Amino acid sequence: MQELKPDVYSIRAIDWDRRLFDELIPLPEGTTYNAYLVEGSDKTALLDTADPTKTGTLMSSLVASGIDRIDYVVSHHAEQDHSGSIPTVLARYPDAKVVTNAKCESMLMDLLHLDGDKFLTIADGQMLPLGGKTLQFFDIPWVHWPETLCTYLQEDRILFPCDFFGSHLATSSLYVDDEPLVYESAKRYYAEIMMPFRPVIKKNLEKLSKLQIDMIAPSHGPVYNRPEIILNAYKDWVGDQVKNEVVLAYVSMHESTKLMVEHFSKALIQRGLAVKQFNLTTVDLGRLAIALVDAATIVLGSPTVLTGAHPKAAYAAFVANALRPKTRFASIIGSFGWGGKMVEQLAGLLTNLKVELIPPVIAKGQPKETDFAALDGLADQILAKHQAAGIAK
Repeated sequence: MQELKPDVYSIRAIDWDRRLFDELIPLPEGTTYNAYLVEGSDKTALLDTADPTKTGTLMSSLVASGIDRIDYVVSHHAEQDHSGSIPTVLARYPDAKVVTNAKCESMLMDLLHLDGDKFLTIADGQMLPLGGKTLQFFDIPWVHWPETLCTYLQEDRILFPCDFFGSHLATSSLYVDDEPLVYESAKRYYAEIMMPFRPVIKKNLEKLSKLQIDMIAPSHGPVYNRPEIILNAYKDWVGDQVKNEVVLAYVSMHESTKLMVEHFSKALIQRGLAVKQFNLTTVDLGRLAIALVDAATIVLGSPTVLTGAHPKAAYAAFVANALRPKTRFASIIGSFGWGGKMVEQLAGLLTNLKVELIPPVIAKGQPKETDFAALDGLADQILAKHQAAGIAK
């Protein structure tokens, strides 16, 4: 355990080797599972636990530190990477109560088969005195599940927000000491996990803005002892402003689409637009998600497979649709041999995005000069859209 403030401790389980989360999300830097212990003069509270794979690490830390009594286990979020060790904690500290809201209580009973009499159910804004330490709880739904809550330690002005403001980053540093690395990891975390709930997260930010926060201690990654770093970043990410950037995600089978992508990228750059290009055969899903946070436009490039889009292009469209970035414009480029509905398929996979779909450019076979001219025209249209929106000069 490491001390954050007098009688407030961080208990971290560092997972250096984990490279995939939810069997979906790449973890290039590993992750940490953070629990926190708050000792009052009357009661002791454990805030969250750890992933089941790290239960031994958590319990060893508690035992080695001589923690012989835990009165409350605060569960901010029912997902097992935070709640999975609760049964083991309760077995070691049988008098402890699980403190959470009603929605999380119900989910924990389903996921962990906990008995109803083990819970102390709290409401939004409710306080729990420990003796010289006062915990106050706030519901912050859809960060990133519907039951999520956070804890504010009043006397020390520490916010424990669970997944909110987190970063998948395995590090031995308790606090943020490499701001660019943490910023990138936190942005990846936001893009992959939080971005679909951007409007609700904006409201939760406003709700927490009323608190005086000196430290933010999330459930993944290092602690922010300068909380403005992550608070300002989130205000930017959830805001409505987009950048003069085009995300160009493509796959090519026989070079036709690749030739179009190469020409189109140069055309965009010549017009002063920033291009973030991703070959979908080798893409890191997290890098694509990060690029979608700020970009004004997304363009998908695909050949036609049988009569439809290439599966990798369809997957990219599915991911973008699920993440719901604040992108303003979209288009499609690509090629076909004898026909098909590639454009209709990809456009149909983007229905969650509040975008204006700019007419696509599709070549029959290998692109010709007329196709390259059409790509130049598409670049002109995108520039004009950005200029009209005040994004580009």
